[in-house]
Amino acid sequence: MLLDGKQAVIYGAGGSIGGAVARAFAREGATVHLTGRTLAKLDAVADDIRKAGGNAETAVVDALDDAQVDAHVDGVAANFGTLDISINLISTGDVQGTPLAEMTVADFEQPIHNAVRTTFVTWRAAARHMIKQRSGVILAFGGDGPPVKASELGQYGIRVVSLLTGGVMETVPEDYENYQAIYDLVAAPTMLKRAATLADVGNVAAFAASDWARSITGSAINITCGAIVDK
Repeated sequence: MLLDGKQAVIYGAGGSIGGAVARAFAREGATVHLTGRTLAKLDAVADDIRKAGGNAETAVVDALDDAQVDAHVDGVAANFGTLDISINLISTGDVQGTPLAEMTVADFEQPIHNAVRTTFVTWRAAARHMIKQRSGVILAFGGDGPPVKASELGQYGIRVVSLLTGGVMETVPEDYENYQAIYDLVAAPTMLKRAATLADVGNVAAFAASDWARSITGSAINITCGAIVDK
């Protein structure tokens, strides 16, 4: 198994993408520490993982709250010995469907503020422990690779890798009134004429977190099905 014996913290684990990544990590042998703000959603994912023979722990953690994040990560490291993988998959509160002319400043700023804050808070918490143990993987989602932080942390054996999907259609209900418009934007323009699936995301995340990818850092793994062409 790719992640046998690893300790993986997943923020936003109750969501569709977070759950897919958690299941893939657990399938590959990691103990997954599922965090989010809604315990029922976390428990549902944990139950699936345990029924499949995996190991899962749950905790209510607001990934925007530095005290909660630090306390949880400290507990994982103290109780399980290491913190090997950290991935943040929370929803940042994007406001969809509101025309620019009608959008408030608060609505515009919200996802930017949330994304910057939660990235810093969770990365800092992970880095503090990974630096001590001189190993670890921090995974980002939905953007280009973060070379600056990868360069800073690489000397401690820590890798920083981003997963670039271009969008996952399974996160959009098929009965959503704008489903076709989103499909035309996300999936139709790709070379493979489809979007990355939840299984794709989970499988690539497990690979990226494993020693099979030990030479990959400071970059993004492109799983956009050809929507974005690497140069």
